[in-house]
Amino acid sequence: MKIISIAAVAALVATSLFTACNKAPVSDAPTDKPSGNAALVRAEADPGIPEKKVEISANDQMKFDVVAIEAKPRQKITVTLKNIGTIPKMSMGHNLVLLEKDVDPPKFVETSQTSMATEYIAPELKNKVIAHTKLLGPGESDTVSFAAPKEPGAYTYICSFPGHFAIGMKGVLTVQ
Repeated sequence: MKIISIAAVAALVATSLFTACNKAPVSDAPTDKPSGNAALVRAEADPGIPEKKVEISANDQMKFDVVAIEAKPRQKITVTLKNIGTIPKMSMGHNLVLLEKDVDPPKFVETSQTSMATEYIAPELKNKVIAHTKLLGPGESDTVSFAAPKEPGAYTYICSFPGHFAIGMKGVLTVQ
């Protein structure tokens, strides 16, 4: 009698589900090409629109220095987040998480607050994230590139580290 591990069964079931849905697993690697469920909502960047580059600083006062970004639908946006604070990452890490328009930011943060292993992005809500940086400690920076959503509107970006959104660490990407 052969014993099959739970992990092996889970991997087999996950592979079967992805195959049945004709979808590939979502990758954590930044890309301009959408994957998984995101392909249904997002488009590739329009090469006819100049790229927008944005640098944002995050500090120990739990604030972004840029709280408003404007873009055209499908415009390529490259955001570099820099943590200019001095408090260690474990107590004052910062990231930038751009949410889909239909996401309730307080609920997203509440659900994600215990997801330390995934940098405070709840795995079950990852499909509601358009783009995100890694969680940064003092002096660190990260860059992410993505296409602005096709649908005009206001898209909230937040720091998902516990307590930071509640203090006001947020901004808005306006697509018009």
